[in-house]
Amino acid sequence: MNTARSSSADLFDLDGKVAILTGASSGLGRRFAEVLSGAGATVIAAARRADRLDELAADVSNVHAVPCDITGAGVPAMLIEAALDVGGRIDCLVNNAGISRVLPAIDDDIDEFRRELEINLVAPYELSRAAGRWMVESGSGGSVINIGSILGVGGGGRLKVPGYAASKGGIHNLTRELASEWARKAVRVNAIAPGWFETEMNTDMFATSGGMDYITSNTPMGRPGGATELDGALLFLASDASTYVTGQVLAVDGGWTAI
Repeated sequence: MNTARSSSADLFDLDGKVAILTGASSGLGRRFAEVLSGAGATVIAAARRADRLDELAADVSNVHAVPCDITGAGVPAMLIEAALDVGGRIDCLVNNAGISRVLPAIDDDIDEFRRELEINLVAPYELSRAAGRWMVESGSGGSVINIGSILGVGGGGRLKVPGYAASKGGIHNLTRELASEWARKAVRVNAIAPGWFETEMNTDMFATSGGMDYITSNTPMGRPGGATELDGALLFLASDASTYVTGQVLAVDGGWTAI
């Protein structure tokens, strides 16, 4: 037996760990639930669509559905309580829930802009504070993973996504701030900035030749990301493989942010 290979594989093992995951009902969130569960974690899966969560819990082992709106009053405390009731601990939080609107800034509705920031930035901050507080006070540490975007690194340009770009830029720097505050408490805070992966939010881009041309022509690898190509980044940041990594924004984008 190759002991070095065995110990390296163990670094990514999440057996006995408990993870809270928002936006778990579809797309990247559903895949994240599958990956975390597959590595051994118990997953507290949160989203608004109860029927989708029930399907996920039926299909994937160790997934516990908690239907909720993450912007609702008392929801962070409820999710913390659910994790402790089910697994007695909190090892990982994945802030994945989000929305995106496409329209020029000059035509934007300021109330809708505020709502986008509330969902994409304020709610993740509230949940991070709740989970981080438990991780610090328990002395166990843990990992917070924010799902950012390449559109939080640079502007959307022709895409016209002012609220989304602002919120994702905010989540990237919030990642750095929380990482710097909690680093000495063994709480790591990092972000993943995906490139183009097909989800319900961007179906229109993938459904048209113009959209696909935009993606492929601006991505050095010449293609969008595949369904499993965020798995490694997620497991790396959630597990002991990244115990000396904090405050980082890991772009998984086929080279989009390199040019």
